[in-house]
Amino acid sequence: MAEKIRRYILSWIVVIAIVLVLRAAFVEAYVIPTGSMEKTLLVGDALLVNRFLYGVKIPVPFSNQQIPLIPGRNPRRGEIVAFASPFENKSIVKRCVAIEGDTVRIVNKIVFINGQKIDEPQARHDDRRYFRGVDLNLEIYQEKWEQGLLADMMGIQVRDNFGPVVVPEDCIFVMGDNRDTSFDSRFWGPLHKKYLKGLPLFIFFSFDPGNEGENLLDLIKVWQWKEIRLARIGKVM
Repeated sequence: MAEKIRRYILSWIVVIAIVLVLRAAFVEAYVIPTGSMEKTLLVGDALLVNRFLYGVKIPVPFSNQQIPLIPGRNPRRGEIVAFASPFENKSIVKRCVAIEGDTVRIVNKIVFINGQKIDEPQARHDDRRYFRGVDLNLEIYQEKWEQGLLADMMGIQVRDNFGPVVVPEDCIFVMGDNRDTSFDSRFWGPLHKKYLKGLPLFIFFSFDPGNEGENLLDLIKVWQWKEIRLARIGKVM
């Protein structure tokens, strides 16, 4: 047992050393804390994120404006994106389902973009229940969704039947691949591009922490780890 713990600790020391070196080269490390992206990403998958693909901007104090520092491109439909939570002090990883100007509608868990059903082989649905949504004036629906208040009015009803809404300018629509357990744009509204942190590149380390966590400290208790997932290391996003 002592030898197993020693190997885990040594493995983590090596990982930390690699992360510190690569971070200096403009990438960021992120460890998946919850199952909202399963089976694409598992709890304990450690990702390297390209921080500069979407550009670097300097926020202007006391405003919503940002000054471009390094140009970048816009997110694309289907990409996995890392971003700062608009309402919590933590980073999140979800999939970009729609971009600005797109009309999003979900009917019985099937996503339609601009009236067309999209192919989502990665989407997972484990809950056999269907929440039917709520009929609401489209203008009010759009307004409350953009304000992040739709879930306060409709609760879980927005999960399986949602919209239609139009993604506002400079925003994207993100969802977790594990659709029945993901807290995403269906509930808290569009994601402004100012929150984007980058594009995950690959899994550089993976471990089974035995449970989900609220933060990294919940996951790096090596004495609770069930295994190191060697087969997932090096997987490209």
